[in-house]
Amino acid sequence: MFRNIMNELATWYETGKDKIALIRGGKSVGKTWAAVDFATGFFDAYILIDMKEYSDFSAYISKERKPDKIHAKLTTSLDKYNFAGKLLIFDNVQVCPMAVKNLSEYAKFRTECRICMIATYNGKLPGEEECKEDISVYELMPMNFEEFLKAGKGRKLCKYIENQRLVSMPEEVRSSIWTMLKAFFITGGMPEAVNEYYKTEDLSGVDEVLHTILDRFTKYLIEITPKKYLTKVLAIWNSIPVQLTKENKKFMYGYVDSKARAREYEASVNYLVSTGVVRQIYRIKKGVLPLENEKDDKSFELYHLDHGLLRVMAGISYADIDMDNVLDMMDGVIAEQYALAEFCTNKNVGELYFWISSATAKVDFVYEADGEVIPVDVQTSPRTKAQSVKVFKQRFHNKTSVRISTDDMFVKSGLVNVPLYAIWYF
Repeated sequence: MFRNIMNELATWYETGKDKIALIRGGKSVGKTWAAVDFATGFFDAYILIDMKEYSDFSAYISKERKPDKIHAKLTTSLDKYNFAGKLLIFDNVQVCPMAVKNLSEYAKFRTECRICMIATYNGKLPGEEECKEDISVYELMPMNFEEFLKAGKGRKLCKYIENQRLVSMPEEVRSSIWTMLKAFFITGGMPEAVNEYYKTEDLSGVDEVLHTILDRFTKYLIEITPKKYLTKVLAIWNSIPVQLTKENKKFMYGYVDSKARAREYEASVNYLVSTGVVRQIYRIKKGVLPLENEKDDKSFELYHLDHGLLRVMAGISYADIDMDNVLDMMDGVIAEQYALAEFCTNKNVGELYFWISSATAKVDFVYEADGEVIPVDVQTSPRTKAQSVKVFKQRFHNKTSVRISTDDMFVKSGLVNVPLYAIWYF
């Protein structure tokens, strides 16, 4: 299946010859597959080095920084000596804190080959900021709706979505897009689930795949989490559906454990976020620039990695879904989770936050764009008034707001209405 990251890696191949490619992101989203598929098309050959399997090499570069010695150890570990024209893919570099820094130096020493690093990690890796001039960073998360359409036979539908601001969309096209979006709400964007859907069109099989991935996530957390965090990490992980379905979606430690205190769980939350199985967004105190300065480090929301995984984790079988109201699953929580993921793939959208007033107003997402603060309201019903956004605009006097809904795209009096299917492209 085609992933948009292929275009970015192709650009790196052409213009980034003096840099390492670093692919980081969620668990089981296809990072290794993308790197190998890219290498197959652009290089004479590739060598895949899994830092978990080559634990001796991983341990070695945690201490040794000299490129010539790293090369000697690598060739000995692999029993391969000719790297010319090849892509060296170092997988699971998150297990080695010195990998980014030391492999960046190694790349300068061995210029006859190119290097790609892969990390299942959320956020910057150790050494990444220090080596930012030497690496090109690409994030891979579950497939967005554009990629879902292209995985089937929906490339033409993508073109209609891209052109809808200039050319009106025929009703039969609009109907097809909504049908596919409803299917995507059920499958989610995990590549294995999407592949199962297009291969069999059997939603029971999709559910089986999603349950398998969830089991894999739990085993992964048990495997990698330090014992001092494990009990709390698993408790936080299992509380996510409940956290998102309560009226105030702000993360509450009391939903993890009635006796829980923030100071006892903060380190476990941070660790869970770093593993690449959840997403975290912070509350802002005020809707003024720069938003980073308004971030409340103590108030946040935890979302799942994928809306399909969230659905099955919440115990909703495909057989229990009313297809006429599929967009309202979990009272709109699935739509909000979906919107978050789609926004994260839109290059025009900055880092996402949320806002809560001292009363009851709640703006789902807030971001910066073109020097302006943009509040976002996610709706699953047409022509719904966004009262919370109205409160936000009255308080902070921003000119533009975004509403995600089932209405067609339009712009009116500072409101940009974006159809649910077009978040990735507006």
